[in-house]
Amino acid sequence: MSTPRAVPVSLAEIARLAGVGRAAVSNWRRRHPSFPARIAGTDVNPQFSLTDIENWLRENKKLKKSAEREWLWPRFEALGGRDETGAAIAEVGRRLAGRGATEESVRAKESAYPKEAADLIERAVDLGQREGGTETFSFLLRRWLDVHVRQVATTPQQLAALMADIATRVAAVDGGITAMDPACGTGHLLTATAEVAEERGSGAPTLLGGDRDPALAALAEARLNLAEQAPRTEPASIDVRAGDSLRDDPFADNPADIVLCNPPFNERDWGYEELATDARWSHGLPPRTEPELAWVQHCLAGLRPGGAAVLLLPPAVAARKAGRRIRGSLLRTGQLKAVVALPPGCAAPHSVSLHLWVLRAPAAGEEPPVGGHLLVADGVSRFPRDPGREWAPDWAAIGDFLREAVGGTDPAEESYVRRVPVIELLDDEVDLTPGRHITPSPADSAPRLAASWREFKDITAKVAKSARLLAALELASAAQETPPATTVAELARAGALTLRGGQQLPETAVRTGTASAEDIPFLTVPDLLSGGAPRGHLAADDPAVREAVIAEPGDIVVVGVARAFSAWVHEGAPTALGAQLHAVRVHPEQLDAWFLAGSLRAPANVRQAGTHATSSSRIDVRRLQVRQVPLREQRRYGEAFRELAAFEQLARRTAELGGDLVHDLGDELAAGRLAGGA
Repeated sequence: MSTPRAVPVSLAEIARLAGVGRAAVSNWRRRHPSFPARIAGTDVNPQFSLTDIENWLRENKKLKKSAEREWLWPRFEALGGRDETGAAIAEVGRRLAGRGATEESVRAKESAYPKEAADLIERAVDLGQREGGTETFSFLLRRWLDVHVRQVATTPQQLAALMADIATRVAAVDGGITAMDPACGTGHLLTATAEVAEERGSGAPTLLGGDRDPALAALAEARLNLAEQAPRTEPASIDVRAGDSLRDDPFADNPADIVLCNPPFNERDWGYEELATDARWSHGLPPRTEPELAWVQHCLAGLRPGGAAVLLLPPAVAARKAGRRIRGSLLRTGQLKAVVALPPGCAAPHSVSLHLWVLRAPAAGEEPPVGGHLLVADGVSRFPRDPGREWAPDWAAIGDFLREAVGGTDPAEESYVRRVPVIELLDDEVDLTPGRHITPSPADSAPRLAASWREFKDITAKVAKSARLLAALELASAAQETPPATTVAELARAGALTLRGGQQLPETAVRTGTASAEDIPFLTVPDLLSGGAPRGHLAADDPAVREAVIAEPGDIVVVGVARAFSAWVHEGAPTALGAQLHAVRVHPEQLDAWFLAGSLRAPANVRQAGTHATSSSRIDVRRLQVRQVPLREQRRYGEAFRELAAFEQLARRTAELGGDLVHDLGDELAAGRLAGGA
């Protein structure tokens, strides 16, 4: 079915839609005169009409029936912004679940493109009825979340299932469970709760969800209702409402057996002034800078006696000075039962170790415990990451670890789990960070130390070899005449190099989490300041890739900020560059890349090209200087610069590894673990 408005697609998107490689699409375009003409873009990055491409593939018998679902998404994305697209997808889910229209669905049809929205919804519903409603809706929701990953926080399915499992184990619940998520997003935690209840045969659950974003609430409601179309012993009761749960709790009169929540992080405008006298703050008014502790108390207030809550929180909540009074009250009343540090990478933001807080409301007549304990579990030490390898969560092992840690029995992995007396925690800091209260056992430390010493021995041998090569370089006397210098701008005008400046891409384009093989890493200055590895990536078929500056192998990357200033020859996979990063491509018959990179990063260049003296000053890359020497001489210097760059990396890793060894071995010796003692 054609639409009144052309939906543009790139060559990469056509390849994905047709289930072939991009080279095949390029071949079709060259070999078939009937291939549609481009409607936008450039000769290098052309865009075509989705309808024309679909018709051409069908006429040439290249349209795969199995890919029909893929053809829906570009049309949904073209409906408008995030909310318009989300409302249309929610309407598809609603109809597939047999629900009627709502105010949000009516607004979707009355948006800027009413006919496109109505026709597209009908087409998606028809496809869902033929190929499976749950599969079709899940596909559209997944694509929507991928596009808006920076705006919409989600809880990974495996983690959501663990949180639901833990909550149902801790809560004293008989029969059907009433579960609530006051910041439900698109319903990941409530969906997991329904699945856990079904597995345990505990009766039909009641699922209560709220979110202040109407688009997310609509998607969550459609998702939960559609999930109930699957064969179940008893259908769940579902009630999802749009609204700010902190300012106007829609379920204040509906206490729950379990509450699961992945609340928004670091939000200052959470209602501090309006809610100063709210009855939910039984442990004290949360400071303005502690919104997460407002969510903790909100979840506790929503529990029935004996109910349990599990929240996913940033690690700073366990230690920030402003929240120590509330943390102390939670400990004294015995309502905070456990704090678990998850290994980094389990949920966004993937670079930090998020914490699970497990809380339980006192049962009827239950008195606060005397001499209680807090269970702390250190998943960071239990599941260490190898800095040199890609890491993905082992959810089976993490699940076993969490269930055993919080299950109430004596943990087998005592090195990573401890029951800390509350009296030990009630000091001036009330720091609940698990790693602070757990010391790894000798059995765990010995293999790690042995591996570190092996790496240290190997790397010091490489340092010695590199040092010998560099020390053998003979330096001329200072009296020797210095060749004249030129600038990057002059070299660019002469055609010896091409300079391109990176840019800040839209937040919706930059994704986090696990990247596929086709995705393109996105490097920024903050990445360089915090370790060097790109934390975000771009989908290969995202339109933003056409606007991005990509550093290819052999290009020189130059950082245009004084505090992170550097220049190096890029040797990895193609990488998109953010703002204040520059890609320099040399013409090899005129310039040697290693010579140019080494010359540009000279400390004297920072002083010459910096805008002012502070560490946050910008570097005018076009003003950076380089000596004018013959190409043969450049290559000789280039080899020396390459060896110097390798020596720098080895020296940095040696310092990091040496510091770790001093720290770990110092702990072992202080603990009296030197063998052969009396």
